[in-house]
Amino acid sequence: MYSCKILKDSESPTGIRITSFEITFPRIVLAEFNTHRVFSRNSASSRAIPVEKMLERVKTDPFIPIHWGKKQKGMQAETELSIDEIENAKSEWLYARDSAVSHAEKLLSLGLHKQITNRILEPWLWQTVIVTSTEWDNWRGLRCNKNAQPEIQRIATMMAEAYDASQPQKLSAEQWHLPLIFEEGAELEALINKYGQEGLARISVGRCCRVSYLTHDGKRDPEADINLCEDLLKNGHMSPFEHVAYPITNPKSKLVYNKQGSLWSGNHRGWISYRSTIAGESIWKNDL
Repeated sequence: MYSCKILKDSESPTGIRITSFEITFPRIVLAEFNTHRVFSRNSASSRAIPVEKMLERVKTDPFIPIHWGKKQKGMQAETELSIDEIENAKSEWLYARDSAVSHAEKLLSLGLHKQITNRILEPWLWQTVIVTSTEWDNWRGLRCNKNAQPEIQRIATMMAEAYDASQPQKLSAEQWHLPLIFEEGAELEALINKYGQEGLARISVGRCCRVSYLTHDGKRDPEADINLCEDLLKNGHMSPFEHVAYPITNPKSKLVYNKQGSLWSGNHRGWISYRSTIAGESIWKNDL
């Protein structure tokens, strides 16, 4: 279930690259992934996905560790268990899965909400994330490293390989970085004519948000995506707006600051996220 693909790879007129990935990796290393604060991210939510769907995944394709390190001091487990010990450890891991499934099914039958029931299943779950950033060097240095936990090292290596193989699209100052806008040619032209560039941005926001439900890769419905974007805006859910961005060289550019000789906006160097253009985006109030 490890997977990695680039959703959008763009380069600004000043040569600064911004890249959006869709990645899937073990839920057990999500906390480590989230320590990288220059990342803008949205991910599948245990509060949003039905328990039945989670149960099916855990039963048919559970996460199983790729390295069975032997008990020792320190954070790294360089030496693995013996072959027989690994087989026994795998069996225990899956017995624990079976027990968790049983308890989750009982809680489901009691009518408990998914935001609690799904938590029992998390050690065996895969996590799908959309992540956007202009900065990847620190991630590579820490996570493509032999000292990193093998489960996060694997996805970091996959991302590095995809990044190095990708050729970013050179954008003008007026163009936007728009993940999950896959329409091309006449279809894209029709969307631009109907909704304009900012309308495309809202469609992209709605689609990025759908990763919470794991429906982001489904049927394309621009009107539904725009409506979802409006709901996000109304309810103060701003993180999906961070994946959409335009170059700081855009004439509309505002809200930039200087950091070590570079212009930044929010998490992004050389790019302004859509979120940064929204009044009150950092302190949402019910009466906005």
